[in-house]
Amino acid sequence: MATRRTKKPLTPVALVGAGPRDPGLLTVLAAETLAGADSIIVDPDVAPEIVARLPGEVLRIGDTDVAKPILDATAATTAVVARARAGERVVRLYSSDPWLTGIGTADAQALAKAKIPFRVVPGIPTGAAVATYSGISTGLPVTFASTQGVFSASGMRPTVAPAADTPTTGLGSPSFGAGRLGGRGLSSLGSSGSGLGGPGLGGPGLGGSGLGGSGLGAGLAASPLGSSLGLGGLAGSGSLDAAGSGSDLDWAALAQAPGTLVVTAVSNEVGKVAAALVEHGRAGDTPVSVTVDGTTTDQRTVASTLDRIEADAAPVVGNAPSVVISIGAAVTGRNKLSWWESRALFGWTVLVPRTKEQAAILSDLLRSHGASPLEVPTIAVEPPRTAAPMERAITGLVSGRYQWVAFTSVNAVRAVQEKVEERSLDARAFAGVKVAAIGEATADALRAFGIRPDLVPSGQQSSEGLLADWPDYDDVFDPLDRVLLPRADIATETLVAGLKDRGWNVDDVTAYRTVRAAPPPAPIREALKGGRVDAVVFTSSSTVRNLVGIAGKPHETTVIAVIGPQTAATAAELGLRVDVQATEASIPSLVQALADFAAEHREELGKVGPLAARLPKPRRGSRR
Repeated sequence: MATRRTKKPLTPVALVGAGPRDPGLLTVLAAETLAGADSIIVDPDVAPEIVARLPGEVLRIGDTDVAKPILDATAATTAVVARARAGERVVRLYSSDPWLTGIGTADAQALAKAKIPFRVVPGIPTGAAVATYSGISTGLPVTFASTQGVFSASGMRPTVAPAADTPTTGLGSPSFGAGRLGGRGLSSLGSSGSGLGGPGLGGPGLGGSGLGGSGLGAGLAASPLGSSLGLGGLAGSGSLDAAGSGSDLDWAALAQAPGTLVVTAVSNEVGKVAAALVEHGRAGDTPVSVTVDGTTTDQRTVASTLDRIEADAAPVVGNAPSVVISIGAAVTGRNKLSWWESRALFGWTVLVPRTKEQAAILSDLLRSHGASPLEVPTIAVEPPRTAAPMERAITGLVSGRYQWVAFTSVNAVRAVQEKVEERSLDARAFAGVKVAAIGEATADALRAFGIRPDLVPSGQQSSEGLLADWPDYDDVFDPLDRVLLPRADIATETLVAGLKDRGWNVDDVTAYRTVRAAPPPAPIREALKGGRVDAVVFTSSSTVRNLVGIAGKPHETTVIAVIGPQTAATAAELGLRVDVQATEASIPSLVQALADFAAEHREELGKVGPLAARLPKPRRGSRR
């Protein structure tokens, strides 16, 4: 009897909304779904910060640099169907929400026709998110509409964004931050345990009982304008012709919609939207706001009235691909409710002279205060030229040669941890040894390795601060008199000399080398010297020396912030004016000090002229 062969069931295609441009607004379910994908076909206006971290094969619509480019939405649908039939776990990634333009619906219909199961992962609608980030409490009812085309949520076919490490701003741009989007970096897209391989959440048809049939957008689209849901409805999408009337929008209904109206539009349609609403009955003095680059640290909002908004918003709109227009009385509350654009460092470009590996935490903290971090590596961390001294030191550590090990930086912790683990050992190698650390970041790195430091300076987080708390050697109570000091090749002799003065023998071992990085690109050097960088944050003396060496001195209007007294002394030695010094030697303290400085001197910093002349003179004995 012949055995009947059964076809392997296809994995449901996931239609996923990426939300607006802030990567932190990507939903948990979207992140988990993306993590399990074999191939991801991406709208051209999905944030580059999200695209750069996507796993699997990423195919961006409009990217002509690949062997088989996907040029438009129709080709994208064909590719989704073909790859799903081939057994791949496919994700179609849209900006905003899959249902908010016709593209997501068209893809779902094509999959249903091909008898391929699908599911929908809603994204946060761009209009709703941008209104919130603009400080507009829309309340209920609220109506969302779009004058954009159906290719993608941006309303046009944008240029494919370059890779994450490619500068995207010109010489005249006020911002140079490579990671200029606000919110958290997408450090991980989650585990694949509940990704595409999980149970199918949507049926093969549009009316399935899972997410495929009841996504957020579907619910909105099904509700009539001004329905009892209190949400209003999606009034459709279309484009404005030269006369200012939308091809498939009911402007009369929109003009009379109760509550707040939020319209996503192409930037050159601001005046047309306003004119259409006034023509169909909205009062010309109705409050309105226009927001560009919404949910990013480049966001700008202009508030006006319908009869004046085109002229008032023109300087801000510029060549922005799209805008979000909020119309109604809720706009008047923005002065008190603005939270995103009112942060202390909002609009600042802050240069971070650190390696990419070390800059992440600092850059994220700067973004949380509204800044656009510009990461410029000034040093590279490399192994010592000769490995033998470190090998002997680790052997001595394991064999009980040392009473103390003192760590002065996170890099030193990492270097020692790497050598310990090379021997298949762990934190237990430090049994019986006392451990000291300078700075909370160093102490945290030790704790992450499984070691609780015995000594962290109670005062200044520096060599001097550590020496102030370090005990003298006692030949009665101290069984050993030797200290291991693994550190950089360019470290000062302050700590070694101070330990010897206290009776200790010191093995000063080079754990890593700091090498000056190559000069940054010319536009960054010119911006730094020309005053288009608002602040520079220095986290060590070496970052000061190296930045000045490879890029020159910052402009006199640039705010200089340093992590501690040694870094301040180095900056002063090189002729830099120090404006901000952290109260303790930690990254959070440094960023908070800069934010406090910006908030305190907001009015003076907006004036023209050298910074020193704009700021009030500090009182004698005070510290900024």
